[in-house]
Amino acid sequence: MKKKALSLITAALLTAGLLAGCGSDAAQGTGAESAASAESTAVAETAAAEAESVQESAAAETGASETEAAESDAAETQAVESKGTITVAATSVPHAEILAAAAPLLAEQGWTLEVTEFTDYIMPNEVVESDEIDANYFQHITYLESFNEERGTHLVSAGSIHYEPLGIYPGKQSDLAAITDGAEIAVPNDTTNEARALLLLQEQGLITLNADAGINATVNDITDNPHNISFIELAAEQIPRSLPDFDFAVINGNYALQAGLNASTDALAVETSDSEAVQKYVNVVAVKEGNENSEGIQALVSVLKSDEIRQYIEDTYQGSVVPFEG
Repeated sequence: MKKKALSLITAALLTAGLLAGCGSDAAQGTGAESAASAESTAVAETAAAEAESVQESAAAETGASETEAAESDAAETQAVESKGTITVAATSVPHAEILAAAAPLLAEQGWTLEVTEFTDYIMPNEVVESDEIDANYFQHITYLESFNEERGTHLVSAGSIHYEPLGIYPGKQSDLAAITDGAEIAVPNDTTNEARALLLLQEQGLITLNADAGINATVNDITDNPHNISFIELAAEQIPRSLPDFDFAVINGNYALQAGLNASTDALAVETSDSEAVQKYVNVVAVKEGNENSEGIQALVSVLKSDEIRQYIEDTYQGSVVPFEG
C-alpha cells in the first residue's frame, strides 16, 4: 500500500516536470509557467490525498484484525475457565506441594484447584464428610478405612496416587544394631500407623508381634521384646519435633519431609516398595461416597497420576515419596 502511495506521488512530480519543460518558450511566458505550476500542485495534492486514504484503510484493516484476534483469545480463555472449581483438603508436605504442581495442568482443562491445608489427620476427613470440601489428599487407604469404622463416616478412595515409606530415625542413638536395653522409641498413636511402625520394627528384628495382629497390631500384640524397648505413643505430627527426646522414632513420610528429613537419606530403615505394608498404605484422593465419579474428581485423579506429576514426585522427593503403580 505504501508503494502505491509513493507511485502516485512520483507520477505527480513527473507530470509537473513535463509541464514545466513545455513552458520553456519565451513567447508563452509567465502565464504558461503559472498554469503548469497550478496543475502540478493539484496533481500532487490529489496523490497525497489518495496515499493518506490508502494508509487509513490499511490501519483500519490492521485494527480490525487485532480486534478479531483479541476477541478470539477472550473466547478461548472463557471456554477454558468455564468448568468450575475443585476444592481439596491436604497436609502441606508433600500433598499440598504435589497439588500445586497439578494446578496448572488442571487449569489447561478448565478447572481451578483450591487447596486448604491442615496440620492434623481428623479435620481433612470431617470437612469432606460434611460436603464443605470436595476431596482430600493426605491419607493412606488403611487409615481411611479405619477412620470410617471408628467415626461412622462415608469416605471412599477415588484414586491411589503415591506412598511415603515410613522410616525409623535416629534420636539419642544412631545404630539400631547396638540399641541399648530400655531404649525409648516413639511411634504414631493412631491405629493403622502404629501397626505400620511396629511391623517395620519387627522387620528389623527388634520385636516380635502376634502373627494374627497384622495391620491392627498395637503394643499389646508384642510377644517378644528382647531389648525391653519402651514404646511412647504420640500423635504422628508431634513426633518429628520430639525426636531429640527419644532414642529412635518412627515417623510418617509427610511429617518427616515437613521436618526436613528424607526417608532415603536420613532414616535408618524404611518400608520397601515390594512390601505388603506399602500396598496397604498407599496415599489416596478421598471423597464422600457417591462423588468419586464426578467430572472434577476424575480430572483431579487423572492429573495426579499423569506422567508430568509422576516426574515431579520423583525429581522433588528423591525416593522419600514414590508414585504408586496401579
